Amino acid sequence: MKTLWEMSEREYLASVGRRPGMFVGTASFHAVTAFLTGYDQHAKRHGGPGLTGWPEWVVRRRGRSCNHGWPGQVLHIALPDGWDNIWKLPPDDEKHAIEVLFQLLDEFVAERETSSTGEIHNG
Repeated sequence: MKTLWEMSEREYLASVGRRPGMFVGTASFHAVTAFLTGYDQHAKRHGGPGLTGWPEWVVRRRGRSCNHGWPGQVLHIALPDGWDNIWKLPPDDEKHAIEVLFQLLDEFVAERETSSTGEIHNG
């Protein structure tokens, strides 16, 4: 098993996705997105790419925008029939939304890794 320092960003995010409760306590969609927002801010403060380009990538992946930030956009992809209370998702929806979030993150980071500049272009 690799240490944190040996992991690529993609490997690290996959490890969070496999065991989100280890990183946020009780795994909820909102706790995980808050963790990822903190991860993004920390990475950017210390010279890393963080999740630069992620919000735009999610909108492009969904195929349309709305007034939600990236967490809401992910929920639209994961739960296309909508939800009753965004703060109290049923357990099955919560679990599915977290799984979809990390599938999307993996696609995003994989695409970024294969680009020549390390950034995702919106064009």
